[in-house]
Amino acid sequence: MSTETLSQYDIDRMLGGVAPSAETVAAAATAGADADVQVYDFRRPHRVSKERLRTLEAMYERLAKSLEAWLINRVRRQVTLRMLSVEQFSFGEFTLSLPTPCASYGFDIRNARGRKGVIDVGHEFAYFIVDRLFGGSSKQPISLDRGLTPIERLAVRVVVERLATLIEEVWHDHVPLDLELTTFESFPEMILAANQDDPVLVANIEASVEDQSSLIVICLPFSVLEAFFSSADRRRVVEVVTTEQERRLARETVEGSLRKTHVDVAAQLPAFRVPMRHLLGLPVGAVLATGLPTDTSLDLYINGTPRYRVTPGRIGQQLAVRVLDAHESGLATAPLP
Repeated sequence: MSTETLSQYDIDRMLGGVAPSAETVAAAATAGADADVQVYDFRRPHRVSKERLRTLEAMYERLAKSLEAWLINRVRRQVTLRMLSVEQFSFGEFTLSLPTPCASYGFDIRNARGRKGVIDVGHEFAYFIVDRLFGGSSKQPISLDRGLTPIERLAVRVVVERLATLIEEVWHDHVPLDLELTTFESFPEMILAANQDDPVLVANIEASVEDQSSLIVICLPFSVLEAFFSSADRRRVVEVVTTEQERRLARETVEGSLRKTHVDVAAQLPAFRVPMRHLLGLPVGAVLATGLPTDTSLDLYINGTPRYRVTPGRIGQQLAVRVLDAHESGLATAPLP
């Protein structure tokens, strides 16, 4: 073990406290011009692909429009909701972004081993809801510099419960969520839904009323949405290993289903000419002479597509056809044996 004592200069260099020299900056600039350097944050790696991000934006845009229509009917005032962004943060960064006081409702994801999330309705927007639901008629939205009282929380909870239902609906096709509102916090540092370094998905929705705007923020833990992201970013090829008996049973099942399938089959005579005077004088039940030989081949149509050339015949009391070969159109891939 070395007993050499480090100088203050060495310690500053190790901790990054010494500013780089002009030569070092110039060399870094030259290297950056020649190489494609990208900043990578190891504490918050990028996990949302562009394709998944577009899907998320569409989902939350649909959620915003549904909540907007519901709110207008409840508060009887023009409210505009607009999806701003869907981003990945750590839970600590999410709580630091919230104002004090806030109006944050915590919820349990009951089908995900006690995982939790947060819905913050925005301090200004929360007081607008309280004012309208309690019969307020002021044109200018109000905002008080205090947390919501228990009665006010219950009023805003009506909107948050509707929002939780919409979250379940937009995620239903990807990840089933069973949300239950459990807590309320006015101070961001008191929100204990996850560890500070846990990754979360945060959706920001702007709520505009008159000349005032506020943010509705939806925070979901990444661990619950893992199936949604893994299905998009990972393509796995699963090798199916089956026994000979299983393959035989599967083949019999498929053949049985095919044999029970019904398709439209029709035989059509070749085109022939008939004078119009004969057609005009045809009574019901009359026999029309085609002038075609009795051994003339017919076109056999399967689901409206010509497939084979056939000749007419009879089996017992039923009409029948005998397949000769594939149709001239070549839609049949091979002639019958």
